Amino acid sequence: MTISRRKFLLGGFIVTAGALLLDALWGEQFFIEQKLVYLDTDPFADQHLKVLQISDLHLQSVNYQLEQLAKDINKHQPDIIAITGDSIDAGKNHYVLDEFLQLIDKNIPKVAILGNWEYWAGLSFSDLTDIYQKHNCQLLVNQNKRFDLKGKSVSITGIDDYIGGKPDFEKAVKEHQASDYHIVLNHCPVYSDTIAKMQSGATKTDLILSGHTHGGQLNILGFAPFKPWGSGKYLKGMYHQNNTRIYVSRGIGTTKLPIRFGARSEVTLFHFKA
Repeated sequence: MTISRRKFLLGGFIVTAGALLLDALWGEQFFIEQKLVYLDTDPFADQHLKVLQISDLHLQSVNYQLEQLAKDINKHQPDIIAITGDSIDAGKNHYVLDEFLQLIDKNIPKVAILGNWEYWAGLSFSDLTDIYQKHNCQLLVNQNKRFDLKGKSVSITGIDDYIGGKPDFEKAVKEHQASDYHIVLNHCPVYSDTIAKMQSGATKTDLILSGHTHGGQLNILGFAPFKPWGSGKYLKGMYHQNNTRIYVSRGIGTTKLPIRFGARSEVTLFHFKA
């Protein structure tokens, strides 16, 4: 039986289109990349610090992929977990956040910030704070907290959301104490430009962790037509400005369209070493 060239090409097109659609609807969203980023930092010459970033969960339910992710987090045993906003996007789903955090080792300290969706969902921030505290997680809203990790002092500053809240770096570092390393959690990366300009002296910022962009969610050869407001010039990955590293996570969940293309879901494990 002979297949015409036209039918052959049409069949190839259908198979390719189907594979791409399957990848967008299922593959890139549910196969969460566990990305390792190595950072050279003198303060941790003797001890390797591990910081895990989780961003943009947009929790609807705790599925198999999230259960496996929690198991992997417990296996890696990071020194601290940074949750950089948009954990839930509907007030009725606050219990899902409780369920997910319950899967993660409570002994691992955690720090969280707000994203725009926590504001848009009309959540009770009191209830949200209680959920985080229940799981050894502190919610920082223009606040700073210092941790002793691997025998070094690590200062973590949490910035209020750029879109829904009132970000104020100056207020956030008002109680800042000198430390060996300073990490800022800032959901919308566009505000990172302000942070990089305002830092000075004791409030010098070594690393900013952001999310929000979803890596464009639909990223076609570097073109991301639906990059959300609040992203600025940032899309995904590592950037540098004024001697500050800025990392923008692609996050885990989705909004508006339940698909990802060219922007696979990720959690990021930072290894600090000399």
